[in-house]
Amino acid sequence: MSRAAVFGTGSWGTTFAMILAEAGTSTTLWGRRAEIVDAINETRENPEYLPGTRLPDTIRATTDPAEAMDGADFVVLAVPSQTLRANLQVWKPHIPPGAVLVSLMKGVELGTCKRMSEVICEVAEVPERRVAVVSGPNLVPELAQRQPAAAVVACSDEEVAARLQEACHLPWFRTYTNPDVVGVELGGAVKNVIALAVGVAVGMGLGDNVRATLMTRGLAEIARLGAVLGADQHTFAGLAGMGDLVATCTSPLSRNRTFGENLGRGMTMAEVVAATKQTAEGVKSCESVLELARKHDVEMPITEVVVGVVHDGMTPGEAAVLLMSRTPKPERYGV
Repeated sequence: MSRAAVFGTGSWGTTFAMILAEAGTSTTLWGRRAEIVDAINETRENPEYLPGTRLPDTIRATTDPAEAMDGADFVVLAVPSQTLRANLQVWKPHIPPGAVLVSLMKGVELGTCKRMSEVICEVAEVPERRVAVVSGPNLVPELAQRQPAAAVVACSDEEVAARLQEACHLPWFRTYTNPDVVGVELGGAVKNVIALAVGVAVGMGLGDNVRATLMTRGLAEIARLGAVLGADQHTFAGLAGMGDLVATCTSPLSRNRTFGENLGRGMTMAEVVAATKQTAEGVKSCESVLELARKHDVEMPITEVVVGVVHDGMTPGEAAVLLMSRTPKPERYGV
């Protein structure tokens, strides 16, 4: 039996721990807050982030990282992306030799513009073949109800990907393997930025034509950035690309879309942040995504206006005018 340590008792970390445990993987869940850890152990429920969902009796929770990682084959990281580096520096001494580090995070690090797998390799000092990524259209409230869903397990080592695939396979949760870590991570990170833009449009009362345009042109931005970074373009037509983008942009369960909606309705950034219970990764990652694009001379106009609205005081109306008034360029097939 495989053993897994899941670091992060937010909604996605708790849900993935549930998936692993139900799939027969011995699972320990690490949390920073003792009250949540105690509640999980005593009531089999995460009252703050996953109320009403009963967790498997086999899940153990702890605040001790050494205890969580003891004998783990997989160390699953499910913390806000901008906190990964600092957290991993603390946890590094406890990582078992040979353990695979699994990223559930969808962001690009501020300052370095590094993807989460790159941060993991650097801080934990492990080779790429020991780092895997799980991504796809995985809206937690639906998964918590055990509704059918699919995801992508990405790793440069196909054997490692297959092992992780087996560790989280369930009749209602199907995973596909993919060696394209770059493409899978970019799809997961940038779709959050596009979802913010779609949310703003929804909040402004704009219709389906605008939403479809933003999603399609957003996918083009993701693919352009992926092309220069060596991603496989086929990845963006799959679950980790278009699939994740559609779910995040269209569902009211999406944190990033909801954040954008509130901005589009006229709430200030301070008001939206105060009303947002969990991390909307695109809010911070939009800056690092744009910086990464500029480093590689990649044009990403939707990302630019999202940064403008979220960080530079641009109004949603000004953003719409700026996007629509851009000088047209010859682009075949509207892609």
